[in-house]
Amino acid sequence: MMNYYETVFITTPVLSDTQMKETVEKFKGILANNGAELVHEENWGLKKLAYPIQKKSTGFYYLVEFKAKGELINKLETEYRRDERIIRFLTFKMDKYAVEYSEKKKTKKETKAEE
Repeated sequence: MMNYYETVFITTPVLSDTQMKETVEKFKGILANNGAELVHEENWGLKKLAYPIQKKSTGFYYLVEFKAKGELINKLETEYRRDERIIRFLTFKMDKYAVEYSEKKKTKKETKAEE
């Protein structure tokens, strides 16, 4: 059975735009190659961290929503841990309310963009 997940990862702020895109593509590729269906993605850009991580006070945030089988999550998180460009990550399973909320939020954004 496929579950809905949302993963956010933070990359080190020293990456160039190209390196950032390569990192995003790597993790989207891991998802796609393991049968996940990408639902939505957002680049939140460079943000200040709540507290320093590895002596860095900022990081690039990226969000990906996807549908996948549960066993993929361990594989994905192992890859995050192995990649020195990733300084933090969080993946969680979305319940039906979180999925509905996310859909409403996207619809609202699309409506605003069209106006």
